[in-house]
Amino acid sequence: MSVLLTPYAKLVHCSEYLHLDFVKSHQVVSSAVFNGGMVQADHIVNLKVAKDAITIEPPEITLSHYCKNSAWHGKVVGMMTAASMDSFRLVKQSAEGVDIVALVTTGLSNVRRVGDRAEYRHIADSVNEVGTINLIILTSAKLTDAAMIEALLIATEAKSAALQEAGILSPISNKIATGTGTDAIAVVNGHGEQQVSYCGKHVLFGELLGKAVFQAVTSSIGWQSIEQANLTKATIGLT
Repeated sequence: MSVLLTPYAKLVHCSEYLHLDFVKSHQVVSSAVFNGGMVQADHIVNLKVAKDAITIEPPEITLSHYCKNSAWHGKVVGMMTAASMDSFRLVKQSAEGVDIVALVTTGLSNVRRVGDRAEYRHIADSVNEVGTINLIILTSAKLTDAAMIEALLIATEAKSAALQEAGILSPISNKIATGTGTDAIAVVNGHGEQQVSYCGKHVLFGELLGKAVFQAVTSSIGWQSIEQANLTKATIGLT
């Protein structure tokens, strides 16, 4: 599936990945394992991998090789997930000529509540888990650097609100989960004429962003629940 999200960004979705291809470079701030931080990016990819893939080689190596083999030239921001690409959801909100798009894939195998006791007990430990709620936020507006960081906060709150609404519990504390242990998020700045300096809950941009992420994550979680119910029924039918 190929979809034009903005005049400068095209989405390709298949069973192996989500790929955002930019006509010209976009400013991206992310927690991605490959080219994370604040960068000028030509692509973003959310790559589906097997659950044991992270134990074979570091994720940045896997992503680097995949991008090279796919001939994605320029700077690629890369995420990784064990979640099915069938969990992909896209929600778009628009107002006053500004578009906000939320894209999400959801895996719930390692949900946690913030502050739960961590399995890895040294500060510099790496995480050998994949499950992951991966979020990509794209807007046509130009955000200030501070607004981009605020957009990360609003999107994260919206994700946690969706988990709360769905009643997803952490297996560690048995309290409402706020995410998984390996979530990733990216905010993509736009090239439109409108400039946005604030993305918080008092302004329209923040409202629309929160709604888009909440709806996308809620729908994606719903797919997970249906899939798990189908697997349970299949297992019962086999026993």
